[in-house]
Amino acid sequence: MDRPLRIALLTYRGAPHTGGQGVYTRQLSRALVARGHDVEVFSGQPYPEVDEGVRLTPLPSLDLYRQPDPFRVPRRSEFRDAVDALEFAVMCTAGYPEPLTFSLRAWRALRRRRDVDVVHDNQCLGYGTLAIARHVAPVVATIHHPITVDRGINVAGASSRWQRFSIWRWYRFSAMQARVARRIPHIIVPSETMRADVARAFRIPAQRITATPLGVDTDVFRPLPHIEPVGGRIVTTASADIPLKGLGILVDALARLRHTHPQAHLVVIGTPREGSDIPPLIAARALQDAVHFRSGLAAEEIAELYASAQVAVVPSLYEGFSLPAVEAMASGVPLLATRGGALPDVVGEAGLLVEPGDPETLRAGLARLLDDGALRGRLADAGRERALRCFTWEATARATEERYRAAIAARSGRLARP
Repeated sequence: MDRPLRIALLTYRGAPHTGGQGVYTRQLSRALVARGHDVEVFSGQPYPEVDEGVRLTPLPSLDLYRQPDPFRVPRRSEFRDAVDALEFAVMCTAGYPEPLTFSLRAWRALRRRRDVDVVHDNQCLGYGTLAIARHVAPVVATIHHPITVDRGINVAGASSRWQRFSIWRWYRFSAMQARVARRIPHIIVPSETMRADVARAFRIPAQRITATPLGVDTDVFRPLPHIEPVGGRIVTTASADIPLKGLGILVDALARLRHTHPQAHLVVIGTPREGSDIPPLIAARALQDAVHFRSGLAAEEIAELYASAQVAVVPSLYEGFSLPAVEAMASGVPLLATRGGALPDVVGEAGLLVEPGDPETLRAGLARLLDDGALRGRLADAGRERALRCFTWEATARATEERYRAAIAARSGRLARP
């Protein structure tokens, strides 16, 4: 029988409300511990929620993007070392420093450790990760989707040369991530679509990449018959208020929909970032009373919100997997999603799919679902069945463990050669 593993799981931003990476960290670490492994999570701010049996080692940064004062100027007394100085300097040049500086802090924390069998990098891909792989333990990396896609969509939506230049400066770290990814032999992605996209974007041989779908907690995200759906309620998740997630397109679709369905209203799980285009768009479409934001919700509260909806929607231009889609399906809520990225792989026949980036096709899909109760019932049943059959964290942990053992065996083989 294979012995339990000592696993260091790295996540530069671990809180669940920051997006799918935080959910991945919590659920995967819990499932690995349930399989008998020792898991230590290393994280920068905002820190993750971890379950009993999972150890958390904080690696504090300057936390330059915290609310309510993002892009803040730290006091001199807050600077502890050269990595802090580097973090502030990169921010001052309009770059995003966290993947690099977190990886350097992780290297510093792990470089003298001899009690780690494998290190799992959760899409940090900083230069410090390479030092860890060289001197500490084999590294397995998860890439949820290539960040170059975010960069391309943001550049395409820029309104001026200066804005395009600013976006390129912000995404300078993507070149580092590509270089690091090419030197890590064991990479996990959440879908077959991402296997092809990551191989192409980062110029990595596809045979080094394993597709391992993510899971959903079907005990939390489940049908709740005691909650009656609210007429016209549409629910979406926008933990990251960025153009990639398509929230602006959904707002436009809602404005069109309300001409024929005046009860239609949108509840957004998330909150607009400072300087977001979404609140002005809502005001311009006179939707202030029809769009509501909810943030800081526990998983159980999100499940209750899904249960109150007639339709859940994922309007993203591109997704590497989409945990919200799986959560909605597991909750037995009829799902409308785009064909962006891996969404067709995830949803299959259990949801209604439309082309991304088009508010009119999104409006038509919403109208069809709101008008057809029989279709909503079929999709709700199909979604729940698909979630139970295809997406469990135990299966994710089992497949991830196989990658860990392959990486350990490959490193042992290299070290054993004369």
